[in-house]
Amino acid sequence: MITLLANLAPIGAGLTILGAGFGIGLLWAAGLQGMARQPEIQGKMQVTMLIGAALIEGTALFALVICLLV
Repeated sequence: MITLLANLAPIGAGLTILGAGFGIGLLWAAGLQGMARQPEIQGKMQVTMLIGAALIEGTALFALVICLLV
């Protein structure tokens, strides 16, 4: 059972990285569309997008560490 979990850990780590990349890509795509529609809110939206990206990266980092510790 332990070797099975050890063999699946890299797959979990890879899925974690793919999920984080997909989430950040969707976040920035939606943000850029919003800025294209309303350029006057660019500053507020950019800060919000950076905070969201940092939260996604933090969650991905925790998941990656858990996958590698198993």
